[in-house]
Amino acid sequence: MCDYSLHGVLNRPARVGDKLLSTNFANSFTRGFTAVEDPKVAVCLRPGTELAFERDVEFEHVFRRLVPRLGFGKTGERVARFRQVNMDRPDTHHDALEFPDGKIVLVTRLCPGQLATVLQLPADAAGDQGHDAQESVPYDEEAFAESIAQQRDPLTA
Repeated sequence: MCDYSLHGVLNRPARVGDKLLSTNFANSFTRGFTAVEDPKVAVCLRPGTELAFERDVEFEHVFRRLVPRLGFGKTGERVARFRQVNMDRPDTHHDALEFPDGKIVLVTRLCPGQLATVLQLPADAAGDQGHDAQESVPYDEEAFAESIAQQRDPLTA
């Protein structure tokens, strides 16, 4: 999906193997992803799409530039799963990345210029079945991390 403020931008769905770049779009205040080979087209991700980043993912944080040695705005992660949050609030950003440690970062907060590869699309990517059934999760990092920890399979944790 593409966040609501990217609806006016030319876009296409993501494909496995796409090389993506986090970017700012002209005439939009939202950051998103574009294909490296076609920087004017937004690449829309479906919930469940898995990405691998070239380097640890970084995002905008109020203290990121003030105290860089403390690591504000750094995830320490290179893989993420796309999801949507706050679906009950139409006036806010929904597109987010969920990292293996349970942290959620809004796509619009990603620092521009980060390279990623689409590893896997969700099982229902061929059609829209199940899209409307996605659970809306409030953007509460602590509560979400706790719920992820409780759901982890003890064999894979």
